[in-house]
Amino acid sequence: MITRDQAVAYRLHVNHLVDRLPAGSHEEAAYVGLQDTAPRDALLGLHARMRDCVPSDWEHPSLIQTYSPRAAVYVLPARDFGVFTLGRLPLDADAVRRIDVLAERMCEELDGREQRGGRGHELREACASGRIALRWDTTSLWAREVPRPAIEVAEARVELCRRHVHYFGPTTPKAFSWWSGLSPADARAVWGLLADELLEVDLDGAAGWILRADEECLLSARSPRGVRLLVASDLRLFGRDRDGRFIGPGLRTLTPAADSFHPNGLLVDGRIAGAWGRKGGRVSVVLSETLNATQYSALEVEVGSMPVRDPQLSVR
Repeated sequence: MITRDQAVAYRLHVNHLVDRLPAGSHEEAAYVGLQDTAPRDALLGLHARMRDCVPSDWEHPSLIQTYSPRAAVYVLPARDFGVFTLGRLPLDADAVRRIDVLAERMCEELDGREQRGGRGHELREACASGRIALRWDTTSLWAREVPRPAIEVAEARVELCRRHVHYFGPTTPKAFSWWSGLSPADARAVWGLLADELLEVDLDGAAGWILRADEECLLSARSPRGVRLLVASDLRLFGRDRDGRFIGPGLRTLTPAADSFHPNGLLVDGRIAGAWGRKGGRVSVVLSETLNATQYSALEVEVGSMPVRDPQLSVR
């Protein structure tokens, strides 16, 4: 049986939230996509995963933005653009044709230029074509046409599923459906194409799946030491469904310290020890347990290294 603590330790490890990647590892840090909810969460997600992050890293040339894999702007490796766009195309041919028609119309409107302005649900749909990239600067959304990725759609779907299982396992087809935006039926069909690579495990009494290649890593995962400031989307690694096992759907509260201004989590030695929020450079932390001197010092270092202007720590 795999315990929830083992699953969390594994997820933190493979998501590079235990040992930071070397400076410049933008593509590896964003390998599964970083949700860019305000204020600039993708940048802070990079900072939590990679050393020496700077304020402009969210727009590094190796990265790209689009609505993918869910209905929010994500920062992704540019080389993997097709995985996170074509990979979430529905299996129904008529639905794909609708997306292609929307994308063609929008590309005609863009006329080779990057243009500002939201286009609502139709833009989110059209992004699955792989022909439209976004640039969100926290105040405005810009869209531009890009070449359609060369990857085959079937290959993109399987790779999207493979990345989900690797980074969020033990997981389920239901969680993959939620995360990818595919319908439950489509998610199960894609899941079936990956079946030979999957291993079923017992996660605290519930069935979950991992990649066979990840079994040793999961079994050997140990609770991490140290301090990280996790953005809200990374808290799903702790299990946000009703039973606290899987990444979604659901929004299980992890600490009573969280509120609308403090939606993020303070990770201390593998557990959530408080909540935090940011306005400009002011980082406000609300503790749900007392930190010792070493932990508090590590928190000060974390805040001081954040890639924002003049970061200042406030604790209560």
